[in-house]
Amino acid sequence: MQDINTEIHNAFQVIQNGGIILYPTDTVWGIGCDATNPEAVKKIYALKKREESKSMIVLMNGEKMMYTVFAAIPEVAWQILDLSEKPTTLILDNPRNVAPNIIAEDQSLAVRIVKEPFCFKLMERMKRPLVSTSANISSQPTPKSFKEISPEIIKGVDYVVNLHREKICDKPSTIIKLTLDSKVQIIRK
Repeated sequence: MQDINTEIHNAFQVIQNGGIILYPTDTVWGIGCDATNPEAVKKIYALKKREESKSMIVLMNGEKMMYTVFAAIPEVAWQILDLSEKPTTLILDNPRNVAPNIIAEDQSLAVRIVKEPFCFKLMERMKRPLVSTSANISSQPTPKSFKEISPEIIKGVDYVVNLHREKICDKPSTIIKLTLDSKVQIIRK
């Protein structure tokens, strides 16, 4: 198995050049790129055969990055994150400083703060958020392990991270939509 620092370096080089990567997250295997690069985001939509009106999740590595993307974050967002026992994605209003084609039609963005070492350290190096969408063609089932990822996806990315390939993921994150006027809606448990 490769060492994590080598994988971070390799993934960073690809992302910095506008490429897309296949990588393990704190939940399922994801396809990712620099969340501020609209051309790279376009490559992911094309690879997944996904409509651009369906936005994707963006990973962040902490509070500072969250405030770079959102001027206002409801207090309840921090309470939910503090109390969550499993990975939780929040959909928040009015993002900024990200690629316009990753923002949903209602001007919201799905984000998740990750502590998983590879993702965390990669974003630390990028100093930017990382797109994360499941490693499958749109409408196909989400792969539970690296072995279940289709060859089309593997061949379609610019780099495949060589970590945690044996890991089995039973399910994606919980998704909760929060509006600035404090409405809370559970999208996926």
